[in-house]
Amino acid sequence: MAIPVIDFSKLDGEERAMAMAQIANGCQEWGFFQLVNHGISVELLEKVKRVTSECYKLEREEKFFKNSAPVKLLKELVEKKTVEKLENIDWEDVFLLSDDNEWPPKTPGFKETMTEYRAELKKLAEKLMEVMDENLGIPKGYIKKAFNGGEGEKAFFGTKVSHYPPCPNPEMVNGLRAHTDAGGVILLFQDDKVDGLQILKNGQWIDVQPIPNSIVINTGDQIEVLSNGRYKSVWHRVNVMQNGTRRSIASFYNPSYNATMEPAKELMEKENEEVNQLGYPKFMFGDYMSVYTKQKFQPKEPRFQAVRTL
Repeated sequence: MAIPVIDFSKLDGEERAMAMAQIANGCQEWGFFQLVNHGISVELLEKVKRVTSECYKLEREEKFFKNSAPVKLLKELVEKKTVEKLENIDWEDVFLLSDDNEWPPKTPGFKETMTEYRAELKKLAEKLMEVMDENLGIPKGYIKKAFNGGEGEKAFFGTKVSHYPPCPNPEMVNGLRAHTDAGGVILLFQDDKVDGLQILKNGQWIDVQPIPNSIVINTGDQIEVLSNGRYKSVWHRVNVMQNGTRRSIASFYNPSYNATMEPAKELMEKENEEVNQLGYPKFMFGDYMSVYTKQKFQPKEPRFQAVRTL
């Protein structure tokens, strides 16, 4: 079973209706799908691969294997000759790029390339959100406006650059523990040689197949809320491998911390309004994140209940 692969360029041609239906199916039945012909040049994507790999080699790899907690803890576990597994830590080197934080300083061309890439990804995210608006039957620009807390550009757009190094004992540690994403729309540029990403579908873990230069899309908890449960966020995880370093560049179009999240009025039928009071609450995204940071790897339903009482 393979997750849907959608040709995004078909939105601008005679096959638009088919592409819209494929995206609706990807959101509603899967929560994950891959976009090809998405408008981001292969040349830029190749530069992104190069600078992120160089950054890891130059600025991150040695520190991971010398000083990181997962390496130390795994070594201790192996020395104990136990069959236990490290459950509360991930075999991941990760840092965040946003407009407000410090970027890796030593890798030539890193900032210029990733700034251009992030700008292209943000445009793609906004185009995709408009497709979701149309498929859900809500006003054009609704999701973007909700995430920005009104007009303006207050939504958060962050990029998580992760590497999952080869692990001598992959059965004893997680690459990234299973979770759903807290925010809105996630756009992942994954490694096209080293796999490991899986999603939970009908009780079964299935691989997200690497396709060169595709962008993997998944919807987060806030899209689930805005769509009144039509587009559900999906559990996913990363398994570590014994050979090869997996590169993973995930960009998040998330609500502003001050944005109010609730199901779109158009998706709440009058007769169901009372029912919804028992379903998705109305809350500020910042409050949700306060709960999520403590409960990321636990089921999402108690998080919705927790913000209801705040």
